[in-house]
Amino acid sequence: MQKLLITGGAGFIGSHCIEWFLKKHPNYYIVNLDKLTYAARLSFARQQRLNYYFVEGDVTNFLLVSELFQKFNFDRVIHLAAESHVDRSILDPLLFIKSNIEGTATLLHIAYKHWFKGPNQPLHPNHLFLYISTDEVYGALDDNAQPFTEATTLAPNNPYSASKAAAECLVRSYTHTYGLHTIITRSTNNYGPYQDTEKLMPMVLKNALQGKPVSLHGDGRSIRDWLHVEDHCRAIDAVLHSGQSGQSYNIGANQERTNLEIASMICQILDRLKPLRASSYNSLIGFTTERAGQDRRYGLDCTKIKARLGWTPSIGLQEGIEALVRSALG
Repeated sequence: MQKLLITGGAGFIGSHCIEWFLKKHPNYYIVNLDKLTYAARLSFARQQRLNYYFVEGDVTNFLLVSELFQKFNFDRVIHLAAESHVDRSILDPLLFIKSNIEGTATLLHIAYKHWFKGPNQPLHPNHLFLYISTDEVYGALDDNAQPFTEATTLAPNNPYSASKAAAECLVRSYTHTYGLHTIITRSTNNYGPYQDTEKLMPMVLKNALQGKPVSLHGDGRSIRDWLHVEDHCRAIDAVLHSGQSGQSYNIGANQERTNLEIASMICQILDRLKPLRASSYNSLIGFTTERAGQDRRYGLDCTKIKARLGWTPSIGLQEGIEALVRSALG
């Protein structure tokens, strides 16, 4: 039985990833290490399953992580644990530096020391460290520019993306210096069930259904590519099993929309499924001060993962948002 450590497995993407692997790979024994922050799915994390084990703890805890490697003898690591909200990184950048950089360094070093068998003995290719990063490490993209490729120079513009880029550099260094088998993935904005309401889509849904203002940063015209979390999990699966060590892979859906367009899409679906008596949900949309250091656009060229691993997104944006709205309505 393959033993897999997934960090941050109580978070939005992490919990969906664990559900996917438990369903698709019953030969895996999965250990979920998560410190249970405000955004955690508590009921999911603590559930009892035959081939699943939950540990509450921080990836920066060197002793705890070392003990887990000794106890479970992991074959592979999927490192998702991270502070991820840009607004919070602006308010408390040191938290992001500790969690995202120090946490990654701790995991990398313990994984290497555990898998290293001695001088002149290459590390076993089955021992893989998969680091889940973000498109934000590339920085801002001009409106008419071609999407970022894996060869684009990293140019992060906020504390969150800078911490993720720094962690990527650590991952790369352990491959080139120590021979650790690593892969980096960079995905676009995820959406789907159980996402915290600090993120755009659940915020719009929650506020609209409560009749509260739906406030968008600036003029609402920042552009993001929107990837359903289930498609992201399928991509992680493909990379873990077929990706090449030392490589990075962009993961996106080619569904670029402005934040205003996303909010309007949600409101239009609500108008159809649960109409207001006197007006449209769109009347709730307004604007607030632009976020400091805001990147206008992100966009990814995903030719590499499609051509080399055969992955393509399967859930269209309209379909995914409609399902999300219907789920919120019960």
